[in-house]
Amino acid sequence: MALRNPFRRRTENTRYAWGYEFEWTKDHFTPEQVEKLKSSYDVLAEECLDILNEISPPKNNALPRNNNDRQPAPSSVTGNEVEKKESLPVPRRDLYALLKEHHSSNPKLDQLWQEVNTVPDWVDWDQIERGQDVFYRYGGPALTGLTFQSLLGGMGAARVVETLARTGGFSTKVARGRLFETTQHILQCTRTLEGIQPGGEGFASSIRVRLLHAAVRQRIVKLAHQRPSYFNLEEWGIPVNDLDQIATIGTFSSSLIWLSFPRQGIFLSGQEIDDYIALWRYIAYLLGTPDHYFSTRAKAKASMETLFYNEVDPSDMSKTMANNIIYALKEEPPTFVSADMLVASARWLNGNELSDRLGLKQVSWYYWSLMAGQCLFFMFYCYAYRLIPSLDKDHVRRAKKIFWDVIVQAKWGLGGTQTTFDFKYVPQYDTLTNLGDIGEAKMKTSGLEMRNLRAFGIFVGLVGVGTVVSVKIASHILGKMW
Repeated sequence: MALRNPFRRRTENTRYAWGYEFEWTKDHFTPEQVEKLKSSYDVLAEECLDILNEISPPKNNALPRNNNDRQPAPSSVTGNEVEKKESLPVPRRDLYALLKEHHSSNPKLDQLWQEVNTVPDWVDWDQIERGQDVFYRYGGPALTGLTFQSLLGGMGAARVVETLARTGGFSTKVARGRLFETTQHILQCTRTLEGIQPGGEGFASSIRVRLLHAAVRQRIVKLAHQRPSYFNLEEWGIPVNDLDQIATIGTFSSSLIWLSFPRQGIFLSGQEIDDYIALWRYIAYLLGTPDHYFSTRAKAKASMETLFYNEVDPSDMSKTMANNIIYALKEEPPTFVSADMLVASARWLNGNELSDRLGLKQVSWYYWSLMAGQCLFFMFYCYAYRLIPSLDKDHVRRAKKIFWDVIVQAKWGLGGTQTTFDFKYVPQYDTLTNLGDIGEAKMKTSGLEMRNLRAFGIFVGLVGVGTVVSVKIASHILGKMW
């Protein structure tokens, strides 16, 4: 939970933001740096996107996307008989495949291709692989933190939310699918070392996401120039700018390490922190993000703190987006947890101050106890595995398979069809994300909630037994003394 430490020594450089205290250092961004980052972006990706669109124009000269839209085939006529029009699938338009095929034909395409295929000197593949294992070693707390603190809590960044809202990608009907797609990218980048290396599945998906970001940015800027009231470029900056990209990488790395994990009772070792930061620095490099902000542990932490302090200021749209995530996940497989349990998770990880501003409802102490039980459960099995290397290795291996099966292969996930990160949430003048209705609970307590309740009950029982035994021992000792 987000609680202030009454014993912390505070100085003139101490800052407080949404239940988190830290010291402002030279590594934190100055206002000038922030403004510059809001107006800078991945120019090379946009230039390459334009060239790829010329090589292979989007369907009907529309927006770049990879989709399964179907179009009618020409009909043939025999006498008075007219055959029914048949719908044939449109081939997927894979911008990564186009870049790979045509990079040698254009200097700009080749520049991007050579850049992403050149491994920076600071990359240590052994360290990258250890960083991948960190994600699975703490898989349960990681997915919980990414969903309820990094993503849902991140909706408090009102400026970034304005971009997300204009894609419609977090409406109640599609938010759950979008979460699975994002998780697919994480899994592709972490489940094998070969997957994140040049040519691997995570490598390819990262380039696709990079070009997708360029497409979203181009589209919103175009609409804003045609109708300035659509998106305030002066106040909010260029959509998907360098500051936004740094924030995105931070939510997958720094926020987990210094916010989500500690609030669940999980504390990484120094080696684990460095390894995990290194992994996400390389992913940042592939995505066209200024990666030097993650070159050290101190810089990565300072970047997160700067953004948490400066950017989080929830708006009405923030409330809509945050509650839509709850709506999209409640009582759905594979966890089937209630809306109240989801809200309790969000409140536990973000604190009541930010949660109130996000418009999350209050929950009873029963659900707080379930969250306490979940944290105790995570702490027990994560630390237990970490203590024994052989068990840890087996745990990581099994977690990789389970996560992939649940997120990508299962029918309630992506149904075995991996997304190619197409431009399907297309910004339009009339596209804004609306608030869904969380409604009342329709199901009985889920298995996950019962597990948390048992864990909390066992903990309370052990504390109770320990207290009784301690009192008896103390009484016996005092009795002998007197």
